[in-house]
This record gives sequence, C-alpha cells and structure tokens, in this order.
Amino acid sequence: MLRLTWVQPEDLVGHELRQAAQDGREPAALAAVERRWSAVGGRPAPARAGASPAAPDPALRALARDLLDELAALPSALAADEPTDLRAIRATCPDWPTRTTPAGPRRRSTVPPADAADGGTAGGAASQNGPAAEYDGHRPTDGAARPDAVRHGSPGHAGSADGAGPAGAAGAGEARLVARGGRGPGPAAPAPRSPEAQRSVLHAGWLGRAAGCVLGKPVEKLTLDGIRAIARATGNWPLRTWFTEVGLPADIAAAHPWNRRSRTTSLAETIDGAPEDDDLNYPLLNLLLLRRHGRAFGTADVAQLWLDELPAGRTFTAERVAYRNLLAGIEPPDTATHHNPFREWIGAQIRADVFGWTNPGDPGTAAELAHRDAVLSHTANGVYGAMFAAAVVAAAAGGGTDVHGCLRAGLAVVPPRSRLAEAVRFGIAEAAGADRAPEAFDAVVDRLHARYGPDHHWVHVLPNAALLAAALTHADGDFSASICRVVSGGWDTDSNGATAGSVAGLLAGSAEAIPAHWTAPLKNRLATTVAGLDGIGFDALATLTLEASA
Repeated sequence: MLRLTWVQPEDLVGHELRQAAQDGREPAALAAVERRWSAVGGRPAPARAGASPAAPDPALRALARDLLDELAALPSALAADEPTDLRAIRATCPDWPTRTTPAGPRRRSTVPPADAADGGTAGGAASQNGPAAEYDGHRPTDGAARPDAVRHGSPGHAGSADGAGPAGAAGAGEARLVARGGRGPGPAAPAPRSPEAQRSVLHAGWLGRAAGCVLGKPVEKLTLDGIRAIARATGNWPLRTWFTEVGLPADIAAAHPWNRRSRTTSLAETIDGAPEDDDLNYPLLNLLLLRRHGRAFGTADVAQLWLDELPAGRTFTAERVAYRNLLAGIEPPDTATHHNPFREWIGAQIRADVFGWTNPGDPGTAAELAHRDAVLSHTANGVYGAMFAAAVVAAAAGGGTDVHGCLRAGLAVVPPRSRLAEAVRFGIAEAAGADRAPEAFDAVVDRLHARYGPDHHWVHVLPNAALLAAALTHADGDFSASICRVVSGGWDTDSNGATAGSVAGLLAGSAEAIPAHWTAPLKNRLATTVAGLDGIGFDALATLTLEASA
C-alpha cells in the first residue's frame, strides 16, 4: 500500500489545525473543525513522519479536503503584522539594509523596485490568508549558459588541521544590542575583493554548508534526548566532531536509531564525499536559476525549473505540496496556500543561501530575491525565514562585519512584530546571556525547547530560526562551534547545520581556514540528482557562483 508523505488530505488536517492556531485564526472555529474531524475518526497529525500508517475511508478523505478549505478561509488576526507581499514587508522594516560593501565585481542590479516586484499594493498585502504577489520578471537577453556540461573541479585542498573561523570581535555586548532591539554600529565597508579572493570566500561557504549538513544528517528526526544520549555514549559531548556508532552501546542504538537513509553516508566511518540532500540540492537549483534567468527571474521561472530539474520524490513538506499544486494546474503564488499547512516550515529558508552568496554585502537585494523564490511554497514567517537567511549570508559574504552584524542584517529584513523576528531575538538574547563554555549551550537549548517545542513541529521555521540565531551568537564566529552548537540543539539538524556552516564558512574566509577534519571527508565531491551536476566539486561550484554574481 502506497502512503505518499506530506500531501494526503487526511494527514494534512491535523497539521493545518495547529498552523491555523499559530496564525491567530478564530479559536472557536478551529475547535469546531477539530470536533468534527475527531468525531468521524480523524487522526492528529503524524508526530515525526510524513504520513499516517493506514489508508482512511474514502469519505474521511473527502471530508479532509472540505475541512482544509474551511480552515484556509478563516481570517488571521496576525495578518497586519505578518504580511507576505514584499512591499508590505518593506513598509514594516524601518532599517531595510542597503548595499554596504563593494565585495567584488557585480553587474548593475536588475532587481525590480518593490512596487514592480510585488505587482500589487501594500494595502492589499496577504498574510496567511492571502496569496503573495509574484513578479514574472524579464528573461535576460544575453542567454546565460547552462552549467550542465561544466567540468567538475579536481579534488582541492581541504583546509588546515587546526584553523577555525575567526571569532567575532564584537562578542556578547553587540549581541545584546540586537536582543534588546538596538541597532549597534553598522558594518564597515572594506576594500573591494578581487574575484579570486571572493571565489575563495564562496568556496568556504559551499564547503561549510555541506559539512554542517552532513554533520546533522544522521540525527535528523531524533529527539533532543536521543542526540544527547548518542553523543555522550560515544564520548562526543559537548559535540565537537562527526557522529559515530563506534562504541555506541546496543541499548542506546536501539532506543535512538539513526536516520536510516543517512547512517550509511554521514557517520564518521561512512562519509565518502558529500551525499545528496535537499539542503544541498536547492542551492544547486537556485544557482541554475540565476544562470538561466539572471536576477530578473520570476516565481514562475522557479516553478518551471522545479518541474524541469527537480524530481518530485526529492521534495518534502511545503515544497511537495507546491509541486503537487503545480501538477494540478494551480499557479504561483496560490501554490503556497492551497492545502499547504507547511507554509511556515523551514523549506524556503534552506533554499536561500545562493541569493546571499551572489549578493555579497547587499542583504536587501538578497532578501528580495529570496522572497521571489520563497512565495512559490511559503507565506509570512516561512518567507521571512528565507529572507533572514539570505540577508545574513549576504552580510557574511561581503565581509566587514562579524556574525553579530550579520544577524542584525538578517533582522533588518524581517517585520519586527512578526513571530520570526521574535524567535530570532529570543535565540540571540538567550545565547548572549549565557556563559560561552560549550557545555553552557545545553541550558540555552533547553530554554528554546521549553518555549517552542510543545506547540511547533520540529521542521517549523520558528524553533529552528531561534536555534540558528542562538548557536551563531554563542559560537561567536567559530566554524566548529557554530555547526556543533546548532546540530546539538536538535530539531531540523541537517538544515540548521547547513545554514550555520554556510555563514561560519564565509566568515572564515577560505576553505583552508575550515578545520580539515570537516572538509577532508567530503573529498571535494557532491552527490545530487540535479541533472549535470552529480559529483561536482565545491571549488567548481564556487566558480559558478562567482560567475552568477558578476
């Protein structure tokens, strides 16, 4: 019996009931829907899996579709503070960032102004109930070449044995400015980098993203208690290196099984190059997007690229719902709202790094491009997660600031009264007030889980954004500390590890500045089902990314 994950109506109702409550929809109406669903045998949402184990009665599936429509029609009390329309988002952000540094050669921006990018008015902004406006853009006239036939880079230098990324100079004091809402000093504008120097930075960003992703892969879906039990039993707590099952007691292995698909590719003893992962596939896809369409791409171009290059089986949560909607003839941006309870999960955030890598020192433009991509599948806080990540990465790629300045740049593109902004500020404040010893981060994580764990799925953007901000703050720019802190905090471990690794890698400045025990096992090789790119080296990806920045 086939049980397709993430799209079956009977599995979506429970998720939608929880998301609708988080959206601020009418409690009495939600309670009435929940009673109707329970009365006919409807189940709660699967806790960690993408599908319930048994097929429902056909009548139950029909009712599920009707209830999803009813829930979507309920107004959100948070709509004014959490718009999805880009112009409305920018209207809430008084400190929207401008380009701060000439980090490297760039062509003149073709990003449309906010009014053109949205195709609507700020007053018509849609939040959870309404569609995000789309900009179709102009196709570039120079016809960017496809990189499918690009020669893959040869294995390169993996990094020094003991050098980590430099710690941020500002430290906890500046982080507390962010936690209290203060702006702090703006980033300095360093001298422009040469193309080769910027390529080196991008190489570190790609390697860092891959290393952080692979570190988190074997413990994805595990509980926080499970992650801690495994690491402690193998002498790896506080987390400082790859997970291993060497020396893992049988009872702990049985109680907390590894992610079954990652056990053979992502433990210390099994890593042989970077394995395929959606956290690495989406940066590849968005690199293709920029090479084919340039900066004037539209959301429809993103949709077409997915249909052309992304196997449906490699999509999950909101992306799979959006993919299904495309196949059903639903056009963007309605793809993000139709029967999509995952619209505020982490999926858009994991797609955003390329927009930061290709806009170094320009977090505002990076956030606008990330928005255009995100609204295919997400709304409101799900979109903000992508914009936040893109802006943080852009600030890190540009140089001239530390990790705390990068987080400030990220917050500057997020509506300040939104739940995403609140989550980021909370994570920063908790980490900034903690002792910097590695073991002290456990208490920070416990407070994050107490606040967000009971009411949010482990893939929702809010707990993961809070954890990402806390880990980056506590690690203070150090590469190893950044990826180990964030993965040790649980939830979406590979996605968070990837984003933290990208930021910390960029701040490190070169592949050689990342400790070799993180980079050597990756063997300068990335596995992927994205056509023409399987086995590509991270050095070659840095070159392609630099070309997309020019």
